Amino acid sequence: MGSVGAGAPGSTPPARGGSSAKITIENVVASASLGEELDLQAIARVLGGAEYEPEQFPGLIYRLKEPKTAILLFRSGKVVCTGAKSLEHVKTAIDLVTKQIAAAGVPVNKDPEIVVQNIVATSDLGAPIDLNAIAISLGGGKVEYEPEQFPGLVYRIDEPKVVVLLFGSGKLVCTGARRPSDVEKAVEKITAELKAAGLLR
Repeated sequence: MGSVGAGAPGSTPPARGGSSAKITIENVVASASLGEELDLQAIARVLGGAEYEPEQFPGLIYRLKEPKTAILLFRSGKVVCTGAKSLEHVKTAIDLVTKQIAAAGVPVNKDPEIVVQNIVATSDLGAPIDLNAIAISLGGGKVEYEPEQFPGLVYRIDEPKVVVLLFGSGKLVCTGARRPSDVEKAVEKITAELKAAGLLR
């Protein structure tokens, strides 16, 4: 897998170009394959504190305190890591669990390729914004704003392919990113569009 990211866990430096907003990574969801079918009942005994109740959920749930993550293991050998604050935390969590399973004599791929499925991050545009004006100005197919159903404006970006929730306070949530740089580009793009339309000072 190699290097998966640098810098302080959970935050990225201010984006270059159009935005100086601080971006905080709230959750990284990633998956990997351990390459073998797993006996989850046996693994539940090896991983102290693991939760495995197949009649409620088909996967085994194992919560790590450090890094604070949840690992989901499935019979197929698929592993999903959720709750991580950085790509480095994902790699550490999957490595720890893989090593524990291998140490118990279960044959698994000890260095699985990790694929990021979703990064959720937050940022702040630094000033309140008028969501009605944004919905009218930037309308079209990429904006949804129905305040009686949800207080935020849903803004879809094609490149990078992410969804951004904008709130009147200027705070935003970005979801669907595959890399931290996707979040930076999305925040830069929104900031530039709002400034160009005179909707952000």
